[in-house]
Amino acid sequence: MKKITSLFILLFSVFSMNAQELNCLVTINSEQIAGSNKQVFTTLQRSLTEYVNQTKWTNRIVKPEERVNCAMTIIITSRDNNNFTATLQVQSTRPVYNSSYASPILNLKDNEFNFKYNEFDPLIYNKNSFDSNLVSTIVFYANVILGLDADTFSKFGGETELKEAQNVMLQAQQSGLSSWQNVVGEQNRYLLIDNLLSPKLKPFRNLLYNYHRNGFDNLVSAKASAQQSIEDSVISLESIYNKTVGNYLIRLFFDAKADEIVSMYSENTKTRNKERLIQTVRKISTNNNSKWRKLD
Repeated sequence: MKKITSLFILLFSVFSMNAQELNCLVTINSEQIAGSNKQVFTTLQRSLTEYVNQTKWTNRIVKPEERVNCAMTIIITSRDNNNFTATLQVQSTRPVYNSSYASPILNLKDNEFNFKYNEFDPLIYNKNSFDSNLVSTIVFYANVILGLDADTFSKFGGETELKEAQNVMLQAQQSGLSSWQNVVGEQNRYLLIDNLLSPKLKPFRNLLYNYHRNGFDNLVSAKASAQQSIEDSVISLESIYNKTVGNYLIRLFFDAKADEIVSMYSENTKTRNKERLIQTVRKISTNNNSKWRKLD
């Protein structure tokens, strides 16, 4: 009996150590493509789901319940044989301590997701070369998801994953595709990872930690100080305002967080820095002004 118990513990330990990091819902939307034979999209969706969720992305020991919940929605807009034009929506959340609430971390839309795919093509990634825009893009965003998630739990905890995403970008530049290139005014994959790893924009990743770990994770146990950490984090975004073309990181933050911030003050909450927060978000995120009016 002891041997059986020991074997069970060993097997459970091995499973836990090898547990994958992502729990990703992959969806292929082909409604814009004419024709009744859509089997290739079903195959692609199944293959991508298996690839993302069954790949071991890091060396971390991850329990099944600690997997990062995320979604990748691919909307196919045109098809020419095995060439596809699409957009990609990437979303992720992280749990809040002592709560059933999941805080949104990413809500990003990539409008230049063009790729080649033949049904049943194997999805293989080589970190030392560029072979497939489909695979490279998925690997890139998988690492961004993991990197930003880790940043919310420990200061700059996602450095390894973000540098892996940077390596994907550097290898993919040989494709010549604009989404991987340094194009002035383009908020693309190059700019995303360049900004996230930029020394002068490092305060952004620090505020991700303060906002979540010192803020939301403490709302139940220490509401006043938690709200102050959240407000100070949002206000600190002003320090990186205009430091980068297009303020991509500010847009990245508010595309995920605008509704969450508004919800915090849905009951006319009074806090020390509320007015300063309102002034800041109206200045640095004007495209969300219709939402900020609800903060009055």
